[in-house]
Amino acid sequence: MQADRMELRQVLESAALAAGSAIMAIHKAGADVQYKADQSPVTMADEEAERLILAALAQHFPEIPVVAEEAVAAGRVPDVSGGVFFLVDPLDGTKEFIAGRSEFTVNIALIRDRAPVAGIVYAPALSTGFIADGERAERFEVDGEGTISRRQSIGCRKCGNALTAVASRSHATPETARFLDDHGIDACTAIGSSLKFCLVAEGLADVYPRFGRTMEWDTAAGDAVLRAAGGHTRTLDGAPLLYGKIQQANDADFANPDFIAASADWSGGPAATTK
Repeated sequence: MQADRMELRQVLESAALAAGSAIMAIHKAGADVQYKADQSPVTMADEEAERLILAALAQHFPEIPVVAEEAVAAGRVPDVSGGVFFLVDPLDGTKEFIAGRSEFTVNIALIRDRAPVAGIVYAPALSTGFIADGERAERFEVDGEGTISRRQSIGCRKCGNALTAVASRSHATPETARFLDDHGIDACTAIGSSLKFCLVAEGLADVYPRFGRTMEWDTAAGDAVLRAAGGHTRTLDGAPLLYGKIQQANDADFANPDFIAASADWSGGPAATTK
């Protein structure tokens, strides 16, 4: 089992670093923006990063299906009924990428029994990332040669009297503002991509409330890091956020409900923010 965990970790890191290198090359050259059927933006960076990640996963784990954002958009959806599968968002935070900001990430996660058990979030423009292998969560730094030069274990902090939230930069909602008000939270950092999960995981924030549409590939890797760091992600009824949600009566396959990601001792509860 240890060998399997080490192999998974190595593949996640090498695939994410390769994808990040490709993304940065396109970022420097300038990427043309196109729009998918749902009007969300996509660039050559998304497509090239996904190609590299899918090739790496197919080489090392050919028996495990992969649900990848751009493949799904093209109608290629594997059977995940076996309960073990990868979720891939090759470039989370495409809007930040297009706007020239640095808060975009490469996300790869392994799902088992509807929970994210391992994952990597790599922010190539920031030369940093986060990885979880089911036992621990780490932050890592990447040097100028594109290799990991430093690692540090991370964990959620205990909530104090003064709470800090983190929220989406590109998807602010009235429900989020109401949540912050309901819980007396004045300090809120707005940041793009799955880095919001990671800020909670490394103890820089207490809670990440998300009201508005997300897909499982948006959240799985950051959620894996948060859970390994001692946190949790729950829907508004207090249940753990599950993965592999298909044939949903009121939403598309792999779409998430609203959720609250938080430190383990978060006691604010989901709080009805829709009142």
